[in-house]
Amino acid sequence: MASVTQDDERGVNWLVFASTMLGLAGIMSVIDGIVALSRSKFYAPYATYVFSDLRTWGWIMIVVGVLLVVAAMGVVAGSQFGRWFGIGAAVLSALAQFSAMQAYPGWTMLIFAVDVLVIYALAAYGGKPSRA
Repeated sequence: MASVTQDDERGVNWLVFASTMLGLAGIMSVIDGIVALSRSKFYAPYATYVFSDLRTWGWIMIVVGVLLVVAAMGVVAGSQFGRWFGIGAAVLSALAQFSAMQAYPGWTMLIFAVDVLVIYALAAYGGKPSRA
């Protein structure tokens, strides 16, 4: 019986991690998008983007960031839709980050790793009902 309790606790911890990282990645994506729209010198000046230019990528990052924040709220609420929406939002975030890898490769790889961990957490532990 003790192992079931430990598994439940581990699952809850993974879900807290997933919701926190979804929210944090969402906020940072919105900030990245705003910085890109303001044509800041923060990004590489001659980078090539998959989708048009820096401004287009900025709008994409703002939309992805908002989706990630909404997904984090869904995971916190504990709904199955929130779980699947969170997995989809994390996949979308990973793809959006790879579209600008040339501009900021370190950040892209960091957020991609977080997205993979979030997908794992939601896929492995998101379906278990939590005990109060």
